[in-house]
Amino acid sequence: MDAETGAARGRGVRSLRTSRRTSRASGASRTSRTLRAYALGAAGLLLAGCASMPDRGEIRPVQASQGVDSQVRVFGVPPADKASPQEIVDGFLEAMTSDDPQQQTARKYLTEEAAKEWKPGAAVTVLSAGLDRFSVQGEKDPSRPRFKVSGKRLATVDERSAYQPETGGRRYEEFLQLTEENKQWRISTPPSSLVLSQSDFERMYMPVNKYYFAGNTLVADPVYVRQRSDPDSRMDPTTQTVQSLLAGPSKWLGPVASSAFPTGTELREGTKSLAYDGQNTLRVPLNDKADNVAQPQCQKMATQLLYTVKDLTGGQRVDRVELMRSDKSSLCWVTEAGAAVNANRPLPPEHQYYVDSEHHLQRLNLDPNKEDQQDRPEPAPGPLAANPSFKVGTAAVAYGEKRAAVVSEDGHGLYVVNLTTTGAMPQPLLTSKGAKPNALTAPTWDASGDLWVADQDPQNLVLWRVPGGTGTPEKVEVAGLDGGRITALKASPDGVRLAMLVQRAGAKNLFIGRVERPEGKADAPGVSVRELRPAAPQMADVDAMSWAPRGRLLVVGRESGGLVQARYMLADGSMVAAGLPGATGLKAIAATEDEKKPVVGSSDDDGIVWLPPGAQWRTVAAGGRAPVYPG
Repeated sequence: MDAETGAARGRGVRSLRTSRRTSRASGASRTSRTLRAYALGAAGLLLAGCASMPDRGEIRPVQASQGVDSQVRVFGVPPADKASPQEIVDGFLEAMTSDDPQQQTARKYLTEEAAKEWKPGAAVTVLSAGLDRFSVQGEKDPSRPRFKVSGKRLATVDERSAYQPETGGRRYEEFLQLTEENKQWRISTPPSSLVLSQSDFERMYMPVNKYYFAGNTLVADPVYVRQRSDPDSRMDPTTQTVQSLLAGPSKWLGPVASSAFPTGTELREGTKSLAYDGQNTLRVPLNDKADNVAQPQCQKMATQLLYTVKDLTGGQRVDRVELMRSDKSSLCWVTEAGAAVNANRPLPPEHQYYVDSEHHLQRLNLDPNKEDQQDRPEPAPGPLAANPSFKVGTAAVAYGEKRAAVVSEDGHGLYVVNLTTTGAMPQPLLTSKGAKPNALTAPTWDASGDLWVADQDPQNLVLWRVPGGTGTPEKVEVAGLDGGRITALKASPDGVRLAMLVQRAGAKNLFIGRVERPEGKADAPGVSVRELRPAAPQMADVDAMSWAPRGRLLVVGRESGGLVQARYMLADGSMVAAGLPGATGLKAIAATEDEKKPVVGSSDDDGIVWLPPGAQWRTVAAGGRAPVYPG
């Protein structure tokens, strides 16, 4: 979209323009012409944008709506009469990025049979940029027009709306065969999925968490839904999300999570939208599969729905969810307070912790709402305070803040101490023969009370789990490390995911693994970590990370050629959610599920710092390092 059109949009002027621009491909100048309409949904404006369509030639890059704002609606243009094969292909690729329901305009570029069979909503291929397309000779009928379309594959979104980053370097590549139908060229073999550039994908889709149960704990399962009505189902975003929730967890999370909804539960037939009443209650009509569930199960079903919808709306608008039977009678309902009990989340932390310059564990009570000097540190209670000669290297505090796990300053020993009683330091639960920095990593607790730590000794690379924080340490198999070394780890609050910094070939990258437990089966293998997936593929090197609200990660790292910065990342590795201002010097970071708690970090220059909401970084303690929240 050119500057003049953008200015017209800013003035609220209704405009419609046709754009011609010249570009080069294969050393030759090519002139193109197309028409795309951009409409601001809120203002009801219709605007024209810029795209490209060559009249002749063999190779051509197609860039679809680069940089279009997510509030702008894009509509494709139907094929012109007697359009050339090249114009048909380019027009179709442009129309795929449109917001019209059921891709009606894109289907006009297809043969009648292909238009009926094409299911663009089944999956999405996301490319880092636009598509390249060039003419190739057909194998069966060389005289018929045939085009190859290709691009750098960034990710795929599967039939359950789950995002999977591309890690193998594969390129997207498909062939579009054209056929003459009613004296017009049309495509008879459309792509097997919707194909979008990253900018178009981010304009058309939005991330949201669905919620399922792992045991009795609620777990976030990130997916993507259309910003507006889905082209196949014509459902609005809320209804799409609820439908996706009812379909079950993603393939990645499925082995460790389950739904309280009975198998086969769907929205009542014909449901296209879900509405809130004046008391911010969302009523969800279900089919007869859920008619006879018991109240405890129904409460868990409603809890899944309430957390899912609140995540979609940013926590606004919904205070209660009510489930309706197939005969439209009430099945059950749950409020936010009741859902919190069912979700079984860890209690909000009272303190933040760090290691001071004297290698002692300190705790803080940082509260953005207090004006007094609440940020003065104090020694963590228990044996550590009673034995000041013991030097702490790193630490992790269990949920509930009654126990702490510490690694000695030399990295050799792992100790668990009680923060509610004093006494002598206990014997180490685990020791490493490696020398710093190739010794024990900082430990981490999960919500079940298990303790995790990795040994970086090159002669004994092991991920350890201490059951209950007191049992005999067990080696944990990690599938997919491929010779990498775990340099840091953090268990998710729900206990089913493990975030790990893995060093390979001099670079540290962030991965998330699924924690699988044998569920008490005597002959089953021990706890293992499976299906590692990249959690920050945009970053060339990651220095530190922490779990953050709504299943996200707060990551300190740098992109290729960029500066070190702190960013919130979605746990599926799909995109950068937001960044923290003025965070270029951070060496460590700590956040928590409680969105009211501040972010805490450390830097070489300022020691321990914290970021109150809407304010600037403040220094807490010079010389401090390794800040952590419970977990």
